[in-house]
Amino acid sequence: MMRAVWRWLGKGIAAAVTLVLLYQVWLFAHVLWWIDHNPASTAFMAAGLARQQEKNPDAELRHQWVPYDRISIHLKRAIVAAEDARFLEHEGFDVEGIQTAVEKNLKKGRLVAGGSTISQQLAKNLFLSGERSFIRKGQEAVITLMIEATWSKRRILEVYLNVIEWGNGIYGAEAAAHRYYKTSAASLGRDQAAHLAAMAPNPRWYETHRSSRAYQRRVAVISRYMGSAQVPR
Repeated sequence: MMRAVWRWLGKGIAAAVTLVLLYQVWLFAHVLWWIDHNPASTAFMAAGLARQQEKNPDAELRHQWVPYDRISIHLKRAIVAAEDARFLEHEGFDVEGIQTAVEKNLKKGRLVAGGSTISQQLAKNLFLSGERSFIRKGQEAVITLMIEATWSKRRILEVYLNVIEWGNGIYGAEAAAHRYYKTSAASLGRDQAAHLAAMAPNPRWYETHRSSRAYQRRVAVISRYMGSAQVPR
């Protein structure tokens, strides 16, 4: 009887491991495909569309892909200054940034900082949900390694700027530029770029709270450092 139980248990574990491995292969196949093909949608976009259509079944996302060279250098620098100052230096994980985030969280006694790099955020946006769990964080790390091992930093930043959320139903730099400034991503000025980058951590909230003190402080800090931010050519 016990032998049969252990046999079935072993088969169950083997099946689970096989499914996990197949999922990783599926993820890696997508990562390889997106080296030179642009993702039409992401996990975050699908979740955003579902959220919008709960209120309006006819709702559509605003999103238009633009190549790296047609995105303002000011926005590239602003995003790197705001989200990942060591973007060109690390290989997917900013150890110093993680340590700083842990210290902030311990000091506050709650989760106030994440320490995620642009590569980690992109991995999450492309494939995962917004929930917080150790399993999801582990999968995010695996996808981050896949992306960093196969994509250039230029490609990582290009895709990131084209898929991140910038308000309810607004995804990517081109849609954001049109939504907030009636211009193209290529034409964004320095101040406009700083304001857009300041929205990145919580875009749906900042969409309607751009006059808040917290937002204005973020804009000021980003404006101060974006000029020295290093971005891929």
